[in-house]
Amino acid sequence: MTLLQTRQHPGHTVPGTSASELLAAMAAACDDRRRARLRDRAIEAWLPLARHLAHRYSGRGEPTDDLIQTATVGLIKAVDKFDPERGVDFAGYAIPTIIGEIKRHFRDRTWSVRVPRRLQELRLAITEANATLTHSLGRSPQVTDIATHLGITEEEVLEGLEGARAYNATSLSTPISADGTTELGDTLGGEDHGYEIAETRVALGPALATLDEREQKILTLRFYGNLTQSQIADQIGISQMHVSRLLTKALTKLRSQLTAEI
Repeated sequence: MTLLQTRQHPGHTVPGTSASELLAAMAAACDDRRRARLRDRAIEAWLPLARHLAHRYSGRGEPTDDLIQTATVGLIKAVDKFDPERGVDFAGYAIPTIIGEIKRHFRDRTWSVRVPRRLQELRLAITEANATLTHSLGRSPQVTDIATHLGITEEEVLEGLEGARAYNATSLSTPISADGTTELGDTLGGEDHGYEIAETRVALGPALATLDEREQKILTLRFYGNLTQSQIADQIGISQMHVSRLLTKALTKLRSQLTAEI
């Protein structure tokens, strides 16, 4: 870290001016133009720190260039808000600021499905614990190992792992068969209108029972016999106009009965 604090940026920092001294000079500058120049040079001088922290989070599905850009945004915020008079070392102030910006990037920009912030942060903690424990244990850590390391319950670890499944989405066009002819979307069920038809048929029996014998016969001849109103009139011995009125009346009764049951 000492190297990062004292590194000179070729062609930008004057001889004998460290990155930390640039921040102090920037805070003391009274002229806005001079302060702006010092600010730019201070940001450039501390860029190695931002890049270093960005590379720590590479290999997690995000392009390294995007992580460096995000880390640079965090560095700029740290430079703008840093107050040397508080006696705090800039690196100690900047590192949490930059890491916080990177974590917000993962939380807000990279999830395929939005999940509660608690689960997003838990996923990051589990990922870091997994890497640390794999190195220290020499094997893949178990749920118990991760729970002990993070000081949480095994149920919380399992919840975090389940929530992590929302991080990446799989395309429905992904081939899942050896010959590539079957896609993931082909295995998903669609809307089955047969259930609705079955429910209607179950409810239709009691509704038909509320009609009188002639109304039932007219409906049967019309919708099951596929007869026209004129043919029904000839068979029953009434006018076609009367058949039309009776048919309308019977259908209205059925709709009322079915609607009442729903």
